[in-house]
Amino acid sequence: MNDEDQARDHTGEHRFKAFRQAEALIRNRRPLDALKVLQPVLETEADKPSVQLLAGRAYFHSAQLNHAEQAFTRVLEMDPADHYARFVLGRTLQRLGRLVEALGQLRMAWAMNPVPEYQDALSEVSARLRLQQN
Repeated sequence: MNDEDQARDHTGEHRFKAFRQAEALIRNRRPLDALKVLQPVLETEADKPSVQLLAGRAYFHSAQLNHAEQAFTRVLEMDPADHYARFVLGRTLQRLGRLVEALGQLRMAWAMNPVPEYQDALSEVSARLRLQQN
C-alpha cells in the first residue's frame, strides 16, 4: 500500500468514525453536536442515503425542520422504498403543520412496513385533520 492509498484509507476510516460518533450523539440527544461531527461526512458523501438519513434525524431533533425535510426527501430520491425515511418525512411535515402531505407519507410508510409506531403516527395525523375539518 503506497502513501496515497494509506491517506485515502485513513480518510475513509475517519469518515466512518465520524458517522458512528454522530449516531451516538443523536442517541444521546445531542443533535447539534452530531451535525458538527457529521459535517465533513456530508461534504464528501452527500450522495449516500445513510448519511442523508442521519443528517435528517439530527436536523429533525434540533428542530431544523426545513433541512430535515430536504435530507429525507433526498433519501427518498435515492431509495423510494425506504419506509423509515417516509415515516420521518411524515413526522417532519406534521411538525411543519403540513398535515395532508404528512398523511400521505405516513400512509406509504405504514403500507410498506405496518409497525405500531407508524400506525400511531398515522392515526394521530388523521385525527388532527378531522378536527381541523370540523
